[in-house]
Amino acid sequence: MANRKSTRITTLTDALSARRVLHLKDAAALLGVSEMTVRRDIADNPGLFGYLGGHIVSAADIESDVPYELARAADSHAAAKREACVHAARFIRPDETIFIDCGTTLEYLVDLIPENYSITAVCYSLNAADRLTRKPNVRIVMLGGLYHPSSASFSGDSSLDTLDRLGINVAFLSAAGIDQQRGATCVHFHEVPIKQKVISLARENYLVVDQSKIGKLKPAFFAPTGAFRAVITEYGETAVA
Repeated sequence: MANRKSTRITTLTDALSARRVLHLKDAAALLGVSEMTVRRDIADNPGLFGYLGGHIVSAADIESDVPYELARAADSHAAAKREACVHAARFIRPDETIFIDCGTTLEYLVDLIPENYSITAVCYSLNAADRLTRKPNVRIVMLGGLYHPSSASFSGDSSLDTLDRLGINVAFLSAAGIDQQRGATCVHFHEVPIKQKVISLARENYLVVDQSKIGKLKPAFFAPTGAFRAVITEYGETAVA
């Protein structure tokens, strides 16, 4: 098994040397393994590979001075993020409209949307949109505006205007930190207006994070914990203490 993995790593490294960027789906086909296996290989080799918006890049191509890089966060606490999304997925209901926040946690929620559910999904990040396109019964609303490579997401007045024209049943929000007194915070200030707008519009808001975010405080505040019907981690609905 170790030899097979070493062969995959070598093949992937060679492919990136030739192409610079490789889609996860194409990498899985090239290696003859599942996408999850490729993700594990990437997570086990952070010095060689980065992951951004559904694409694999060489770690050398990731700028070292970016304070928060989606590619670096993609597989951090991956198992906990997946488990948190398993708990959150029970709030996805057919024939409704959901909002999926940016970041690396909620992409796992997309994978858990039942194939037979006809829903509308609103998003503003490339990694969420990329995975949503693989769901045949999902209608996608992509919010546009200025593109931010550090989080593979968009922001701007056009996004807020689009949200005003939508009816959102359930919103799934992400955060980089949750503080007992201050509430939910993130790293990027451009995300704040979209998160706050969605929270004000949606019938139900859920904050989905892995437990490592509890107790952390990041620079961009966007909502008190009371704004959410529940905070959901890998352990289910969690009290912030």
